[in-house]
Amino acid sequence: MSIQVLSADVVNQIAAGEVVERPAHLVKELIENSLDANATEVHVEIAHGGRFVRILDNGDGILSTDLLKALMPHATSKITLSDDLWNLNTFGFRGEALASISAVSKLTIQSFHHQEKKPSQVTSNFGVATKVRDSSRSIGTEIQIEDLFENVPARLKFLKSDSAESTQIKQIIKSAALSNPHVEIKLIQDGELQLFYKTKKTLIERVRDVLEKKELFESKLTKGSMTAHVVYSSPHEVAKTSKQIWVFAQNRYIQDRALQAAVMDAYRSLLMHGEYPYAVVKLQCAPAEIDVNIHPTKSQVKFQDASNAFRVVHGALRQALETAPWIQKHLWSNLQNSNPSFGAGTSSASGSSSSPSFFNEQTPAQQFADFQSGLDSAKSVHKNLSFHDQTFTQTQFKQKDFDIQSLSELRIETSSVGYWSSLQVLGQANLTYIVCQKNDRLVYVDQHAAHERVVFESLMQSWKMKKFEIQDYLFPMAIDLSEDKIEALLYIQKSIAELGIEIDRLGPQVIGVKSAPSLIKESALPALFEKMANDLLEYGDSYAIEKKVSDLFATMACHSVVRAGQSLSHQQMKELLVSMDQFALSSFCPHGRPVSVETTFVELEKLFGRIN
Repeated sequence: MSIQVLSADVVNQIAAGEVVERPAHLVKELIENSLDANATEVHVEIAHGGRFVRILDNGDGILSTDLLKALMPHATSKITLSDDLWNLNTFGFRGEALASISAVSKLTIQSFHHQEKKPSQVTSNFGVATKVRDSSRSIGTEIQIEDLFENVPARLKFLKSDSAESTQIKQIIKSAALSNPHVEIKLIQDGELQLFYKTKKTLIERVRDVLEKKELFESKLTKGSMTAHVVYSSPHEVAKTSKQIWVFAQNRYIQDRALQAAVMDAYRSLLMHGEYPYAVVKLQCAPAEIDVNIHPTKSQVKFQDASNAFRVVHGALRQALETAPWIQKHLWSNLQNSNPSFGAGTSSASGSSSSPSFFNEQTPAQQFADFQSGLDSAKSVHKNLSFHDQTFTQTQFKQKDFDIQSLSELRIETSSVGYWSSLQVLGQANLTYIVCQKNDRLVYVDQHAAHERVVFESLMQSWKMKKFEIQDYLFPMAIDLSEDKIEALLYIQKSIAELGIEIDRLGPQVIGVKSAPSLIKESALPALFEKMANDLLEYGDSYAIEKKVSDLFATMACHSVVRAGQSLSHQQMKELLVSMDQFALSSFCPHGRPVSVETTFVELEKLFGRIN
């Protein structure tokens, strides 16, 4: 068979299949063109699941002499030289969208350029364009698409229901609104107003509108040339899927597994399985450090330093979460005698699960984890684990006289009034829940979950402050790994050493462990390094180490604290609440289970029929 040069009609239909797979992609391309034209108002109308689309903006407009050029393949005002591809500050740049769309629809463009006195228009009927004519358009540009994919039955049959396609378009509208708070964006579907986002001055204001969540927080972090601006929900406000994690790079809405993983890991120990946060991540970097041209629909990008991109997103969110701003907000509200809405909703079963033992049988830590009751070890943990001098000794873990009152011996610089210690303790319910009162409601604190978080945070602090014993091996422990995994581990060798683990290369595919914390037993090291290397290859940075250690301490804490069914005195309950104020994330156990639930007095009055 001889080689044939494809006709322009076939080429355009192929391009349309890549750039405009479905109506939502078409809407995305046209909105981006409006934004590049400096529009501050973008109105979108759709019908029949997006087979009819009209987009109107108040942007700069298109010169009448450029209208026909706009429908030609690879025609664009965004780039001139090949170097421009690596220094992009606009959305659209390939010059394929309008040509591709016009090849598979009836398309009309009306535009009024601010340098011309008369507006103009052009029409294309499935790739066949008319001459430029006068128009009645008085500002910006209006593009109307009808009968999308009518001439491509194969593409048409792959479209989903009108409802499903409209849902995808709404997602595109929301993403455009999130990335451009200064732009008014409206969606009319089948003649009815569906979405309307007025201009906002700040990102967090726009996020509150789009996600329909009022209690949100924000944080920024810069590492190198990258800056992450994150708007996020408290762990009390969760979604059932990851669809409420919105990631943007250079203001482009993208799909990036690594950055989504950075968000989820930042919420480590704060969410239960199957829970996802509300989060909007906007990542900015130098144009030369990101390739936005790796996917036809521009939904994916490639970073020159993907590891740094992960670190800056993870760091911006984790550092903010560790301050628990929702607690600070409600404490301030309490002090102002307002009526804060705080609580975790309905409590559920423990999120803890069994896992392989990673602790050395010969260390006090292993004895600590092996106590059957766990209750009688709490005093020794808190008595001998302070922020000024955190140590573990054999005799400390042999004590078996439980007294939660020793929690008061924790010494840490903090405000004189904390949220938990500000609650009035009323008593204990079912030997499991501490019943408290604040302004307008009752607060029920799960004693096991609360104490579990305190012990977990104490252990993590000990780890981070290097207050643990290091075991030096007489001969390096050899661990077989693939060459790429060894390279990944050696790349962060210094970071690993700071955590008490000294490694070196013994061969092309062998790594040697010279020393490790005595908390971790030798038989666990191969699995530990295998998992660590996998995480490093996928996400980068030494966060992988801390994540694994965090999992180990969560298991350890679960087996070493006050249990449900344990009777506590009034003083012991108060001391537990005081100890919770020492750690910002005391609202959740290390497995993400809520520590407290609340019932307002209004709800009680309704139950008793005092009010309707």
